[in-house]
Amino acid sequence: MEFLGTTQTASYCGPKKSCDLTQQPSPGQPPVIQECYQPYYLPGYRYLNSWRPSLFYKISSTQTCPDECRSTLRPPTVLPALRSALFCRYSPHDWDQFNQLQIRGAEASHLWASRLTGDTMRLAQDKEQLTRQMQEGTSWNLGQRLSDIGFWKSELCYELDRLLAEKRSMETIKRRLECAAEELNCPLQVALECLYHREKRIGIDLVHDSVEKNLIREVDLLKCCQEQMRQLAQRVDIQMRDNRDAQHALERDLEDKNSAQFIDEKCFNLRNTSDCISYFHGIEKVDGTVSVPETWAKFSNNNIKHSQNMRANSIRLREEAEHLFESLSDQLWKQFTDTNLAFNTRISEETDVKNKLQTQLAKTLQEIFQTENTIMLLERAILAKECPLKVAHTRLECRSRRPNVELCRDTPQFK
Repeated sequence: MEFLGTTQTASYCGPKKSCDLTQQPSPGQPPVIQECYQPYYLPGYRYLNSWRPSLFYKISSTQTCPDECRSTLRPPTVLPALRSALFCRYSPHDWDQFNQLQIRGAEASHLWASRLTGDTMRLAQDKEQLTRQMQEGTSWNLGQRLSDIGFWKSELCYELDRLLAEKRSMETIKRRLECAAEELNCPLQVALECLYHREKRIGIDLVHDSVEKNLIREVDLLKCCQEQMRQLAQRVDIQMRDNRDAQHALERDLEDKNSAQFIDEKCFNLRNTSDCISYFHGIEKVDGTVSVPETWAKFSNNNIKHSQNMRANSIRLREEAEHLFESLSDQLWKQFTDTNLAFNTRISEETDVKNKLQTQLAKTLQEIFQTENTIMLLERAILAKECPLKVAHTRLECRSRRPNVELCRDTPQFK
């Protein structure tokens, strides 16, 4: 690029040259270099003939025109009408002072730049050291936080294991209560069958004796035992629901702590050279925390205390169930023994009466046998009188045919 005080006329501003493009330059002739520019007007200039830069491009062309065409049609490089625009604006002294001023300004700028660079380097080192210290402190705090999470996780796991063991014990005692209540159906059915069959007694044997009284007491006791076992089983079921609520609270807290531990371990292992680090705009202004360290520790402590209370209630219920098993077993066994003794007493009494009745029955049967023999002899005697009766009937019939006065009621007729 070259700056001139006058405008230049480009070669394309002249008339069209009639150049023979088919003519090739000789191999030894060098290419012709043409100078051309494009007018460039800066905004704010008032006069068209004011100073402006000109852009010159060196264009290499292998196409040439004849000398006569080039000499007759191309205008001169500087127009004669514009030569008056060439004049000197500054003196060499002005030029020298200006350059010295620029050099002194540059040296002052270099001095301030070196000072600023030193201050910047010291500031960068201070901030680097502060950043390293803060990052190390944050890593240490994350390590302490991981230790706290590990402690509460171990406490929650221990309490959860004990609660699960208590849950299994409660399920066992509930099954025992339900099975015991179901197993009492058999002796209850037996006692009811005994009462039902005793209703089939006839007449004077339908006695409200000690056996019936003991059977009624046994039926009432069995039903009462079943009701108590079912009520205790319902209480155990309610307690198991409370235990499940405490278990869910512990499991949810433990799951949250596992997630928090995973996240904190990931944050603890992050380094400046990690691949997964990035910018998150506005994240420092987001505060989604819902607790502080005191309330955080208190939450887990309350869950553990609640689980311990539920386990204590479960232990009391199990002890009550064991005591109920023992007391009901003793009562049922005592009532079963009393009923059996009443049955034995009643059976012995009925056996004695039955033996006496059987003795009397044997005697009665003997008398009946003798009476039946007498009846049979009488029937034989009656049969033996049929022939004489027939003879008498025949004689009377024959004598009824006597004629007239001979039909007399004499002694043979009368007999």
